[in-house]
Formats: sequence, C-alpha cells, structure tokens
Amino acid sequence: MIVEERGSGPGTDVLIRKVDSHLATLRAGLHGPELELAEQLARCLRELVVATAHSSAADRGLVRAAVHYFVLRRESRGQHLPVRSLAAAQRVVNKVVRQLGRPDLLVDPRREPEPTHP
Repeated sequence: MIVEERGSGPGTDVLIRKVDSHLATLRAGLHGPELELAEQLARCLRELVVATAHSSAADRGLVRAAVHYFVLRRESRGQHLPVRSLAAAQRVVNKVVRQLGRPDLLVDPRREPEPTHP
C-alpha cells in the first residue's frame, strides 16, 4: 500500500481543511470576480501552508494568521460590526506572501486595491 504524505506538518491538514471548508461556503454565495478572488486566495493559502510546513515558527505563524483572517472574515453574527471584504483578505495574504519572499504566489496584484486612509 502506498501512503501519500500530504502537508507533513502538525497543523497543516487542519489549516488546509479550514481554507477548503470556508471556500465551499463562499462558493454558495459568491459569483463572478468575487468567487474568482476567493478561489485564488484559497489556492495561495494552501500553497503557503504546505510550503511553510517545515519553516520557522514565525513563518508558520504568519501563514496561520493569514488563513484565520481569510476564514473568519465574513460574518459579524448579527452585530453591527463592519465585515471585512475579500479585498482586505487579499491585502493580508499578499503582505504575507511578500514577507515570505514568495512573489510568485501574489494574488492578482493588478486587482489589489490601494489601502484607504481615513
């Protein structure tokens, strides 16, 4: 029997499952460019999770934070709190990608909005 080694890190599979589960939820409600962006973010996050499975704790922490930002961004649970957009998740993910020196994983940098300053 051949056993396939997936992420090979202690939280790798858990993080990938979180991304996949959230993406499945988003697929039910998003269409067009928003869905495309969500798919790109998920692909990037999966790649980062696997790529940093054996990296430093700091690098894994950056990726874990980006995953949680993507996964926990959508619902305010009835409170009158602003809901983070996919564009905000894109900025966070792209910042982590740059910090990790992986510009090949940038999520559609042409679409990345400029940060707004109040």
